[in-house]
Amino acid sequence: MPTPTQQKALFLQAKQGEFAVASRPVPKPGPGEILVRNEASGLNPVDWKIQTYGIFVEKYPAVLGIDAAGIVEAVGQDVTRFKTGDKVLYEGLRTDGNDRATFQQYTLVPADLAAKLPDSLTFEQGAALPLALTTAAVGLYNQDGGPLFTPPWLEGGRGKYAGPIVVIGGSSVVGTLAIQLARLSGFSPIITTASLKNTTLLQGFGATHVLDRNLPAAALREEVVKIAGGPVSTVYDAISLPETQNAAFDLLAPGGKLILVLASAVDEEKKKNANGRSIVGTLGLIQLPQNVEFGRALYSKLTSLLEAGDLKPLRVEVVPGGLGGIATGLEKLKNDQVSAAKLVVRPQETA
Repeated sequence: MPTPTQQKALFLQAKQGEFAVASRPVPKPGPGEILVRNEASGLNPVDWKIQTYGIFVEKYPAVLGIDAAGIVEAVGQDVTRFKTGDKVLYEGLRTDGNDRATFQQYTLVPADLAAKLPDSLTFEQGAALPLALTTAAVGLYNQDGGPLFTPPWLEGGRGKYAGPIVVIGGSSVVGTLAIQLARLSGFSPIITTASLKNTTLLQGFGATHVLDRNLPAAALREEVVKIAGGPVSTVYDAISLPETQNAAFDLLAPGGKLILVLASAVDEEKKKNANGRSIVGTLGLIQLPQNVEFGRALYSKLTSLLEAGDLKPLRVEVVPGGLGGIATGLEKLKNDQVSAAKLVVRPQETA
């Protein structure tokens, strides 16, 4: 079948406006690009924050969405890694032209920032991985000012490190990937906070100790010190609310690093008495210029990591209605009604 010229896309119609499904042209891949027919697109908290707060996007109407998996529809000049019909997962990007966002039926992707989807994973599971994986990975391995550990997919990186690490919010999508990467890097103990009902799940990802996320900050510190034998050098806060950031900062040893996924909200008084402890914000989008080279290396190894079970997706929950169901899904995320799951939609089911 020939590639259609028009597709359905979900537009955020204006700053802090409403979402609506409408048609837009299907783009054509240029040199080094592939065109992907999206079979599953993942929802992220940043999507509802863009709508609610009017942040990150300047030009409207805008197509959002960053996570997706699908089938290669067409390949551009000089693309050798993929052919039409290949199943892939990839991370999209918001652009003024909207061609690289994932809340639509077809998306343009740089071929060297996509990976073949193993037969063992569904499209929905594939769409649960990209942004969470790169947010966790950039924070640990590639963020300026961060710990800059050697990634476990590079020579000498697997099992290179030892000693404790803490992941705040282990049952979040980013938290589960941070735990898995920490395990591949050799850290132990891997201590995480979560609802205790998710203990077995998180142990399966590599956590050695799961602490109740509702512990007061002082009690959390007491437990971590007991398990780790003292304060820790690296804390990844996958939640990054003011209360989790401040509790996490208190876990750090002198010179330690707190990795955040949102803007710093650590108390000024704590920062004045930092004792060499530092706060690192993560910009995990893999198509950002500073992350592209890192992303190419990761995506060249990602299929084999998934095939080996070294990296596994969190449970997925399909929101019905195709692109038209996204607004409902984002409301669930906004109202904190999603636990230990990734919400995805199937763009091709759009009415």
